[in-house]
Amino acid sequence: MRIEVDEEPLTALAEYASIPIAFEVGTVLDVADAGDGLSNFVLTERSLDVPYVKDYDALSGEHPTRWAERFDMSNWGLFAARVAGRRVGGAAVAFNTPGVDMLEGRSDLAILWDIRVAPEARGQGVGTALFRAAEAWARARSCRHFKIETQNINVPACRFYVQQGCVLAAVDHYAYPALLDEIQLLWYKALS
Repeated sequence: MRIEVDEEPLTALAEYASIPIAFEVGTVLDVADAGDGLSNFVLTERSLDVPYVKDYDALSGEHPTRWAERFDMSNWGLFAARVAGRRVGGAAVAFNTPGVDMLEGRSDLAILWDIRVAPEARGQGVGTALFRAAEAWARARSCRHFKIETQNINVPACRFYVQQGCVLAAVDHYAYPALLDEIQLLWYKALS
């Protein structure tokens, strides 16, 4: 399968959002501190009695077509992945954006804001191709680090970020007051 990844204008957000981000949650990661004082964490996968579907686009204000209402996206990158001309995925990268606290006020940090792959194309290299394009985009802007936020309920994403060379550097059990069953996991990757 030949995957083509191209940067798109931000005006393509509606097409970008046509790829669903929803996924089934059948397992979660329980997070514990390794106790060594080095921000090391122990992740233990636990099966749920009743799986459910999580769709972040359904949360108020989180749909990609709403991002520009909350953020100045002029320093963002938007990517589309296609196979045989058909859109099968996308990624968004935020950089140097006032009001995005996740950027920590740094000009050498980019965030993988969003990555999505069509359900029928998952596990076929589309996510890796998008991740590499997003990394290259961040490097071209002299970023030294790449940051990714996910949650303990998205076990496949956590595995994916480890495969991409990311390191779990921070955990916040209370990041989502409205979603008390979710723990924020912050992954980082050094960009050489």
